[in-house]
Amino acid sequence: MDNEKKFAPHNSYKPKPLETAGIELPENLEPLLEKLAEHIHDIWAIKRFEEGWKYGPLHNGEEKKHPDLVPYTSLPESEKEYDRQTALEAIKAIIAFGYRIEKL
Repeated sequence: MDNEKKFAPHNSYKPKPLETAGIELPENLEPLLEKLAEHIHDIWAIKRFEEGWKYGPLHNGEEKKHPDLVPYTSLPESEKEYDRQTALEAIKAIIAFGYRIEKL
């Protein structure tokens, strides 16, 4: 199979995420949100480092440099919010699937 066909977008793909808009994060899970957001960032950063990326003040795909390859606490608030939203949607999906999250 040639690369053009192998990597062609799937035009019939229509994402159908779980409906989570009506789910509110229980108050006891709010501390988990920030910890999970930091974890998500760390997993992303490890993957980039393994791929040869390094910190750079500007994103440069050719040179594999990215300004977000810093500790979570050093990220701009907009980037933290992106990770928080990812974490929030994961937690809300777990709840929507009927699971409970309890701290041991």
